[in-house]
Amino acid sequence: MFSVASRPSRSRRAGARLAAAGGAVLAAATAAGCGTLSSGTEIELSDEINVSSTMMQSGEPVPDAYTCRGEGGSPTLQWSGLPDDDVTESLALVVDAPEEATVFWMLYGLDPQTAELRQSTVPHPGEQGRNSEGDTAYDPPCYAEDGADEIRFTVYALDGRVQVADGASLEETLGAIADRTIARGSLTVTNGP
Repeated sequence: MFSVASRPSRSRRAGARLAAAGGAVLAAATAAGCGTLSSGTEIELSDEINVSSTMMQSGEPVPDAYTCRGEGGSPTLQWSGLPDDDVTESLALVVDAPEEATVFWMLYGLDPQTAELRQSTVPHPGEQGRNSEGDTAYDPPCYAEDGADEIRFTVYALDGRVQVADGASLEETLGAIADRTIARGSLTVTNGP
């Protein structure tokens, strides 16, 4: 397993879309380069989803249990503050290290009535997209050399279902999420002591 700091550099850039109204950018970096997941639609993007965890605190180091040093499972997450049911048709989750343009995990097709992700589970309904390693699984982060990298757990409220073919690339799935995003919220932790 590669540490975040030792991942090979990638020179290709994913095509970035124009940010939504007000310059809001969905800040999940793609693995193919330093592109961003951003919505090309002219909508007002809400940043009101509250993402939390009983296992992690914002700004604190991610516990070893959710890294390559521990069990390597995904953490428990909770969220609230989604837009109204009549506009939110599905949810997505992207776990990334923005400084490294690395995606550790991607879920989509989650029921908008879901308010929690249990440890090391994929809810039903729910699909796993490819991560930066090309796998459809949680790729637990490792310490960066300086211990300062941020790890983001971002929940996206979508106005429709993500429509991608089986085996779709990371870039295709991120683009499909961006096209449907109406709101988001993140829990940001550090990847180091």
